[in-house]
Amino acid sequence: MNSKEFIKALKGICEEKQISEDVIFEGMTTALEKAYAKETGLPNIRIDIDKKTGEIKGYSYQKVVLEYTDGEEESEDGEEAVEILLEDAKKIVPDIEVGETIEEEVVLKDFGRVATMVAKQILVQKVREAERQSIMSEFEDKEGELLVGTLSREDSQNYYVDLGRMHGILPKKELIKDEKLTMGSSIKVYVTKIDDTGKSPLVLLSRSHYGFVKRLLENEIPELNDGTVILYSVARDAGSRSKIAVYSEDESVDAIGACIGEKGSRINRITNELGGEKIDVVKYDKDPITFIKNALSPAKDVKVYILDEKKKEALAIAEGDNLSLAIGKKGQNVRLAARLTHYKIDVKTPEQVKEEKIDLTNALS
Repeated sequence: MNSKEFIKALKGICEEKQISEDVIFEGMTTALEKAYAKETGLPNIRIDIDKKTGEIKGYSYQKVVLEYTDGEEESEDGEEAVEILLEDAKKIVPDIEVGETIEEEVVLKDFGRVATMVAKQILVQKVREAERQSIMSEFEDKEGELLVGTLSREDSQNYYVDLGRMHGILPKKELIKDEKLTMGSSIKVYVTKIDDTGKSPLVLLSRSHYGFVKRLLENEIPELNDGTVILYSVARDAGSRSKIAVYSEDESVDAIGACIGEKGSRINRITNELGGEKIDVVKYDKDPITFIKNALSPAKDVKVYILDEKKKEALAIAEGDNLSLAIGKKGQNVRLAARLTHYKIDVKTPEQVKEEKIDLTNALS
């Protein structure tokens, strides 16, 4: 390969891997230096590659000393430095001083098989490291974000999603309940974790995480992005039901209406993405009693008492149909309301309160 072909090939690798040309030059330099040292047994070789022409030159270097140190002195890269006495060095460079380095160009011979293998291994490793760093710089700020990828393959436990420069892992347990995926189809996923500590970068994905609903809302509702409407919290039973709490600091803005959209258009698009998962939109209130009442909808006429503000314990009293609505099927409604408000909520009838002799004298209501 001539110099022009070398530079062209190098630029092709950089473009394909999306890595800096400097990284490749550094890798090539290191690889050639190690290979030459392997071939000749000399550790004091410096390789210089012209980044424009691709011309490669080699230099041997020696450190100028007053007396030899018997190998105790080391060069900056950790290799044993080859030394030259000051009196000998001055014969080559008259004004050279102790501690400086003297260099001479050497003829680079063809490398043997072992040396060539060493060079190749080092270069491949450098390219992999650079590509890994480049990929991580692209994805490191994507944790907690929504991405769109393509389903590329699956095994017994996971789906693998093509995200462009790398594949994310979507565990089957992180799917929405009962949803069926088609290989090769486009899919929206939520990034739960990015890990760069293993052999290769790891991106974990989910469609059942509550954050998935949060990001879908932000994509669908402009008012959430511009701050007109604020999303306080999200609680979710994936595939069944979610509750979201929203509000606006502008009293003229209908936060709930903005999320639902005209004739339910906005919330319906999100529901369709979630496979029919029901979404309750409730109004957040700074008053915890009001907020808990809102969170327990569709139940109405519910009396709420704050039993312990520090422990965040609340009691909700309801009766008739409102009791069953407040609790929900298998306790789902009160469970989601508790997650949404960050309060432990106990739902009881007035009769139960009397029978259990619950003292509400000091409770906030």
